[in-house]
Amino acid sequence: MSLLATQDLTIRFGGHVAVDAVTCSFEPGTLTAIVGPNGAGKTTYFNLISGQLKASAGRVSLNGRDLSGLSASQRTRAGLGRAFQLTNLFPRLSVLENVRLAVQASREGSHRRGLNLLSIWSDHEALTARAREILEQVALLPKQDELVSALPHGDQRKLEVALLMALEPQVFMFDEPTAGMNAAEAPVILDLIRRLKADKRKTILLVEHKMDVVRELADRIIVLHNGALVADGKPAEVIALPVVQEAYLGASSPSAEGAHP
Repeated sequence: MSLLATQDLTIRFGGHVAVDAVTCSFEPGTLTAIVGPNGAGKTTYFNLISGQLKASAGRVSLNGRDLSGLSASQRTRAGLGRAFQLTNLFPRLSVLENVRLAVQASREGSHRRGLNLLSIWSDHEALTARAREILEQVALLPKQDELVSALPHGDQRKLEVALLMALEPQVFMFDEPTAGMNAAEAPVILDLIRRLKADKRKTILLVEHKMDVVRELADRIIVLHNGALVADGKPAEVIALPVVQEAYLGASSPSAEGAHP
């Protein structure tokens, strides 16, 4: 059974079909890059999977369970993790407190006690130790006492990944994880994704414009164009397809490379 699957997933905005009956499955132990030109529907497809948008038609399932009627937070508890959902979890708390609360949420969820994020004190030392371990992995331990609201953009992106790691989802969803980062910051995030990829129990979805990142990390590429799935396969094979060369690579000029979908 596929871990994550979409069946005829569709969304319409008025007369415009932004995602057009996309059927695709994603297996454990695989990193799938989702590429396509600006406006292809990549982020909208992500939003439909994670529950940020309600589909006009079709379904999303995880481990055979239909998630279509669930909210974004309910899908997170079911095992879908999307980094940006967790930004500003508690912007007025410190970096360490944010990650510690996410660790607590994961542990309480696994015991089916509900997500009472503020009742963390019984296991305070263990939670803090795990939070610091995660912060060290994302190179934020020196900033553990800073307020989240005061972090620069690059550190906020690192914290998104830290919070996602703390929740221990089955599916990791990254939408341009290095966007806005400088050359020194981006390798930290890419190395974290490599380490996550090494866990063959996890499924990773990645929207990314930078083809060097896609070539290095992806086991598989799917291509969206005008909301439809137009190619699916191994990176070298997909990148070589004429439809991809025309629809995506041809749009990857220096100005388009940094543009957001």
